[in-house]
Amino acid sequence: MGSYRRTAVAAGVFFVVAAVAAVIGLAFYQPLLHDANYVVSGHGADASIRTGAFFEVVTVIAVIGTAVSLFPVVRRQNETLALGYVAGRVVEGVLIAVGILSLLTVVTLRQTYAGAPGTDASALVFLQRTLVAVHDWTFLFGPNLALGVNTSMLAYLMYRSGLVPRLIAMFGLVGGPLIFLSGTAELYGLYTQVSTVGALTAVPVFVWEMSLAGWMLIKGFKSAPILIDDRTGNFGINRAAVSGAGQ
Repeated sequence: MGSYRRTAVAAGVFFVVAAVAAVIGLAFYQPLLHDANYVVSGHGADASIRTGAFFEVVTVIAVIGTAVSLFPVVRRQNETLALGYVAGRVVEGVLIAVGILSLLTVVTLRQTYAGAPGTDASALVFLQRTLVAVHDWTFLFGPNLALGVNTSMLAYLMYRSGLVPRLIAMFGLVGGPLIFLSGTAELYGLYTQVSTVGALTAVPVFVWEMSLAGWMLIKGFKSAPILIDDRTGNFGINRAAVSGAGQ
């Protein structure tokens, strides 16, 4: 297996893992997100929250992994944008991590102070709702606004380079700006994050990521002028790819 094939497989795996782990993590968080008094409840689902946090850590690793694994290839199309994609995915991962920490802090408050003598239950509830609000804002700025920018950059690189079919790249070119605009609308209160409109605007990005991952896992990268002979390691034109494209 050549280095470009390994890169494609690694990136595809990271995309799939990020999507699956994010969904699983969110599912485990539900007891806290939907119980406004969770911090003072007698029987909290702390193990569930910790498990959700674990899957979110996996998500962060996979999110950053998509950019790091693709960087050596896409930088040959546009190194500035490729570096921007890495930086953007790191920012997205950091925001997700902040959301994890805010929910884990609620677990610590519940285990340490709930039911303790002299504890003000209303103050604990206030802190919980504040920390959940922090999580919700990080969810908006990470997997919505930052994701929109990151998707647009990578889709542009894939479209220009021809590494994957341009139809796949078009899903990203549409989905990236769309989810960014949707996040902006949520920021200004036009509709809530958990809404039918918000879910629909996320569909093109999901299709982009899963079709991109599927193509890289099954087919690898298409022959493109930016793929340089691994034996030389030099930047330049892949003459075989150019010749084949012209026939």
